[in-house]
Amino acid sequence: MPDWDEIFKKRGKIFLKPHPDMERISELFTEKKVRRVLDLGCGTGRHLIFFSKKGFDIYGLDGSPKGIEIARTWLAEEGEEIDIELGRIEQRFPYEDNFFDAIISIQVIHHNFFKKILKTVKEIERVLKKDGVIFITVSFRKTDYKFDKWGLKEVEKGTYIPQKGQEKGLPHHFFSKDEIQRVFKCFELSEIYIDDTNHRAILGVKK
Repeated sequence: MPDWDEIFKKRGKIFLKPHPDMERISELFTEKKVRRVLDLGCGTGRHLIFFSKKGFDIYGLDGSPKGIEIARTWLAEEGEEIDIELGRIEQRFPYEDNFFDAIISIQVIHHNFFKKILKTVKEIERVLKKDGVIFITVSFRKTDYKFDKWGLKEVEKGTYIPQKGQEKGLPHHFFSKDEIQRVFKCFELSEIYIDDTNHRAILGVKK
C-alpha cells in the first residue's frame, strides 16, 4: 500500500492552514483544561504549530519520514520545539496508557482498510485519558473527491482504492454515521457533522 511519503515528496507541505474548526476546538480544549494533545497523522505540521502557539503541549505521530522532515523544518522556522514520532497509526503508538488529554486526527484514519482502522481506534482509546477529548475527521461518501476521474475500485465493503490520480493506490474508507457510532462506541459523541472541507467531523469524550 502506498502512503503519504511519496505525496509529500512530490507536493511538499500541501496543507498550510489549520482545519476551519480548530479555533473552536482549541477553545473547547481550554475550557476542559486540556494540556497534552496528540496530532495523530500530523503530516507536515500545520496543527502542531497551531496548538504549540496556543500554549498546548502538543505531540505528533506520522508514518511519513518526509512529512516529519518537512514538519521539523517548518517548526524550526517558527521557533517551536515539538516531540514528533515516526510510526504507522495502525500499530502500537509509542506512548503510555492514558497519556493524552485530547487527540486530533484530520483526514487521516480513513486512509486504511477497516480492520486496521479498528486497531487505530483501539490505540486512541488506550493512550487517551478518561474524559479525554477527540476531534477526528473522516471521509463519508465518494463524492467528497473527484473520484469519477480516479477510477475507484471497491476492495471491501465501504473501502475504495483510486486506480489513478494524486492518491492512486491509497485506500479510502467511507464512514456512515451509524458506522461511526459503532467504531467509536467507547466515546460519548457530542457532535457528528459535515465540516467545511466536506468530511465528516467527530467530536466526543472517552467514557
